[in-house]
Amino acid sequence: MSKAKTGTVQEEVERRGQPTMADVAKLAGVSAMTVSRVMNGKGLVRESTRRKVAEAVAALNYTPNQEARNLAGSKPIRVGFLYSNPSAAYLSEFLVGLLSQSGLNNVQLFVEKCEAGEQEAEQTRRLVENGLDGIILPPPLCDSEAVLSAIAQASIPAVVVACGLPDARVGAVSIDDYEAAHAMTRHLINLGHHRIGFVVGHPNQTASARRLQGYRAAIAEQGADASEELVVQGMFTYRSGLDAAEHLLALEERPTAIFASNDDMAAAAVAVAHRLGLDVPGDLTVTGFDDTALATTIWPELTTVRQPIAGMAREAVQSLVRRVRALREGAAAEPEQVRMDFELVRRQSDAAPRTRPSALPPLTAAKRVG
Repeated sequence: MSKAKTGTVQEEVERRGQPTMADVAKLAGVSAMTVSRVMNGKGLVRESTRRKVAEAVAALNYTPNQEARNLAGSKPIRVGFLYSNPSAAYLSEFLVGLLSQSGLNNVQLFVEKCEAGEQEAEQTRRLVENGLDGIILPPPLCDSEAVLSAIAQASIPAVVVACGLPDARVGAVSIDDYEAAHAMTRHLINLGHHRIGFVVGHPNQTASARRLQGYRAAIAEQGADASEELVVQGMFTYRSGLDAAEHLLALEERPTAIFASNDDMAAAAVAVAHRLGLDVPGDLTVTGFDDTALATTIWPELTTVRQPIAGMAREAVQSLVRRVRALREGAAAEPEQVRMDFELVRRQSDAAPRTRPSALPPLTAAKRVG
C-alpha cells in the first residue's frame, strides 16, 4: 500500500478519532465485508488479501471489535500485541490469526511495534499503562528478558508464541522446534543427501538453537557429513539468507541440499542458486521452515516445515482469555503451556541428488583411427 494512501486515511482517522472497519477496508483496498471475513476467520479470502487487511489494521492500530463493547455479555478483554519481527510474511500470518480470534472472543487488541534493544522494557511499560489485561509476544520478543521482566513487574498475564524454551512465568504456544528440524533433516538424508548445509536463525531466539540441535542430531544419527563449514549463521532475514547461501555454494565441495531456518532465508537460497545457474531441485535441494505465504509465491514452491502460525496466534488469544477470565473470577490461573503439531510439507524444491555419469576417458589415437 502506498505511503500517500496510508497518510490520507490516517489523517481522516485523526480528525474523527477512533478508526473504523471502513477505514481498514479503504486502506487495504477491499470491501468492509472482506475485512469482516478476515477478522472472523470465515469465508474464502486470498492470502494476499489477508495480508493487506492485516497490514492496514496494524497501520491504523484498529481494535477489531469496538462494536462488541456495546453488546451484552462479558466485559471486553484488553490485550496488547507487541511485535518486532524482521519477516513481513511471518508477521502478516500471525496478525491474521490474532485478529480473527480477537473478534470472536470480545478482545480489544492494542498493536504496537517495539524497537529491539535498550527501549524494549520502556515500550513494554508504556503499553501496560494502557490498562491491559494481558500481552501476547511473538518472536523475537518472546525471548527478551527485558520485556518478560517488565511484564512480571506489572503482574499481568502474558502468552509467548513460538518460543524454543518458554519462560515459566508466562503462558506459551509453540511447536517442538527440535523435532521439526530433526524430521526435515532426516527427510533430506532419506532422499540421498549427505552434505546438507544448514542456515541458523537469529541467535537472540531460543527456537534457532533448538532447530540447530535437531539438525545436528539427525546428521549424527544417520552418519551424514557433520562438517562445521556446512553450518552458517543467518538472522531470519532475506538478506542474511543471500549471504549464507553464497557462502555455502562457494565451498570447494558444495552441499547438495540447503535447509534454512525460515522461509525468507530459504527463498534467498533459491535466488542465489538461480543466479549461479543451478537448477532447483535438480542441482540443489532447498527447504525452509514456517510455511508462510512466501513458500508458495516463489518458484519452485518450497518444501518446508509447516508451523501453524495463524493457528498459534489464535490459540494464544484463547489461552490468554481463559486465564484473564479465571483471574476475574478469583480462581487459580497458572500459565498454560500449549504444544501444537508441525507438518512437513513437500512441494517442488526438494529431490534426490542428481547422479551424473562419470566422464568418459579421451579417445586414444588408435581408437580414433580404428
